[in-house]
Amino acid sequence: MAKFQVSSTIFFALFFCFLLLASNEAKICQRMSKTWSGVCLNSGNCDRQCRNWERAQHGACHRRGLGFACLCYFKC
Repeated sequence: MAKFQVSSTIFFALFFCFLLLASNEAKICQRMSKTWSGVCLNSGNCDRQCRNWERAQHGACHRRGLGFACLCYFKC
């Protein structure tokens, strides 16, 4: 009986820790770069532009319509 109580206590403690971590997970929002002009062909340059000029977490080139646009990713 004591073994069951210990294992159930450990289970609920781990479950509670998991809930805390899951609730603190950051959400990421994307939007087109406000400082990029032209077609985006190099994700490294887009990433640098988004981080340095727009204070984003990340940036990458993605297909938009007929071309490629620089998209910046921010914490929501």
